[in-house]
Amino acid sequence: MIPEIKHFTENDRIFYSDGYRLAQTAIQQGFSNETLFAAIETLYAAIDGLNESITALAERQNNPVSCFKGCHWCCHQVVFANSYELHFLAAHIKNNFTAVELSGIIERTEAKCSVTSKLNEEDILKYKSPCPLLKNDACSVYSARPMACRIYLSTKQESCLEFYRNPEHESNYPELFDFPLKAGRMMNEGFRNALKEIGIETTEFKLETGLQIILNNIQPDF
Repeated sequence: MIPEIKHFTENDRIFYSDGYRLAQTAIQQGFSNETLFAAIETLYAAIDGLNESITALAERQNNPVSCFKGCHWCCHQVVFANSYELHFLAAHIKNNFTAVELSGIIERTEAKCSVTSKLNEEDILKYKSPCPLLKNDACSVYSARPMACRIYLSTKQESCLEFYRNPEHESNYPELFDFPLKAGRMMNEGFRNALKEIGIETTEFKLETGLQIILNNIQPDF
C-alpha cells in the first residue's frame, strides 16, 4: 500500500505514487537486475515524457527551454544519483563502451574524486569540473543518465553560463523550470521507499563517487 504523507501536495502524491508503483512492479515480478532495470527505464521514460510536454507548453508560451545538445554548463557541477541509478548506469557502460573508453572514464572519475572528496558541502556546490561522462560537450550516456540530469531544464541559458563562470556569487543560480524538478524528485522518492519496504536500502552519492565504486568493479565482456 502506498503510504499517505500529509505534507505532500496533490501533485507530490501523484508522482510519488508513480515511482512507488514502478518499483513495486519490479518487486512483484521477482526482483532481479532485469526487472529493476525495466522499472528504471519506465521511470525515466515517464519523466522524459513529462519534460516533452513541458517543453512544448513552454514553446507555445514563448518561454522556450534553453537546453540543447552541446550546451554543457550544467555538466560541470555536482550531480547526485541513487545507488540503483548507478547500478543501471554501470550496466549501460559495460554493454556500450570499449575497454579503452571505460579506462578513460575511470581515469577522469578518479581525478575528479581526488578533488571533490576533500570538499565540504558548501564548497562542493560551487565547484566546477567536467562530468567524467562528458564527451565532445555532450553526455556519452544520455539514455542512461540519472534523474537529476533529466529534470534540469533551464529557462535561460545565460543564467547557467553565469553560474558556471561565477559560482561564488550567491545571486548567481540557474533559472530552472520548477515542475520537473519536483516531479522527478518525488518519483525517485517513491521508487526508493518501495525498495526500502522490502529491505533494500539505497544511498545517494555524488556521481563521481558512485562511478568510482561501480566502475572499478566492472568486469567488461570484451
